[in-house]
Amino acid sequence: MKIEISNSLATVLIANYNNSKCIEKCLTSVINQNYKKIEIIVVDDNSSDNSLEILNNYTDQIKLIKKKKKIGLGSFDQMNSYYEAFKESKGEIIFFLDSDDYFHLDKVSIIMNEFHKNKKNNILFDLPIKKYANKEILFKNKKKLFKNYWPYFPPTSCIAVRKNDFEYIFQLVNYRLFPDIWLDFRIGIVSKYIFNQYNLINKNLTFYRQSDTSISSNFGHLSRNWWKRRKQAHNFIQYFFKNNKIKYKKNLDYFLTDFINYFI
Repeated sequence: MKIEISNSLATVLIANYNNSKCIEKCLTSVINQNYKKIEIIVVDDNSSDNSLEILNNYTDQIKLIKKKKKIGLGSFDQMNSYYEAFKESKGEIIFFLDSDDYFHLDKVSIIMNEFHKNKKNNILFDLPIKKYANKEILFKNKKKLFKNYWPYFPPTSCIAVRKNDFEYIFQLVNYRLFPDIWLDFRIGIVSKYIFNQYNLINKNLTFYRQSDTSISSNFGHLSRNWWKRRKQAHNFIQYFFKNNKIKYKKNLDYFLTDFINYFI
């Protein structure tokens, strides 16, 4: 599938920290996209492995930003890296890509076409392909059993936004509170409650690596850490709603989460 939209440049922002084993696959998945008007900006967050050695081999195809200092908390370092990359961007549409993930070769074409068809779309989400060592699982978006303030939000690498909205989005979410609430959730809340839209494309376009050493592995479903992060998500919602003058009322999920956290 090849869709070229005249004069539309896509920018892919890649945030990397010590992902030398994955970064080449990540990069080549963007370089080999069927859509060819792509600017690639990589921020290396002071890696201590051989990431920079690999990245330096691609300097004719990417813009490389080398950070010297880390904040020290993964979620905040991630947001900072993406913002630093954004300041160098020129594309009409901005794609996020964590360096341990990679794109389906048609992804940029499909997403650019969706933005082109509907000028009112501010943010688009696609679905992940969960990538394990020996298998791949297409994630299917299922309806939640209980109503909550947030639907399923795909991981950061499944998000694309209009450049004109990027600065505003980051003004709303880029504060150093709630360290277990990552960028994907924050952008999802902005999409749903500020832009009043949740545009989820029912196509699996992003390979989302799963491993025992990833951050997400620390939050297994219904585990102690899962419940603690859920409590933080509710606190984030309260804080966000208050800041943006959105009506808030504690729901059943809040009380259940609060109750369980009392005992763990």
